[in-house]
Amino acid sequence: MLQTLKEWDRELFIWLNSLGIERFDSFWIFVTQIESWIPLFLFFFVIIFVKYGLKKGFVVIFFTLVTFGVTITFTNLVKEYIARLRPNNVEAMADLIRILQKPTNYSFFSGHASSSFAVTTFVALAIRTYTKWIYITFLWPLIFILSRIYVGVHYPSDLFVGALVGTLLAFLFYWVCTRVLEKIG
Repeated sequence: MLQTLKEWDRELFIWLNSLGIERFDSFWIFVTQIESWIPLFLFFFVIIFVKYGLKKGFVVIFFTLVTFGVTITFTNLVKEYIARLRPNNVEAMADLIRILQKPTNYSFFSGHASSSFAVTTFVALAIRTYTKWIYITFLWPLIFILSRIYVGVHYPSDLFVGALVGTLLAFLFYWVCTRVLEKIG
């Protein structure tokens, strides 16, 4: 059963990766860089301070950063433990896929997926009563993780599990954050 799932994951990856169009390569390479999303992070910080004020805003920002840090740390620990090669590092796939990046660390699960979903989910939970439009920011992690298939470095299961882990950690830390905010008053 597990072998069948791995084969489906591999085949889905190859098919999705093959949909890439060379003239869009620079867009996807830009999108996959965390630095390209700094304006969104700044927007998140501003809207948190607008909604919560300075004191509580710093608490929410602190927990956003804690969520990010714990997510990345946990992701890296799992990657080292599972030690799944990235598609771009599997020699048998070299002629089957488009490779636009060549990271050498492990694949399972995606740090891009876990961290982007953790931050976005946390902020969406924190801001949802202020504006329902916050949910549109989920386009960011969706585009961000799709870029990882496009550039040839993650299987779909890496992305799915990463998004799930990031979302769950965001809910956990948001719950802790709300308890702290209640004590502040």
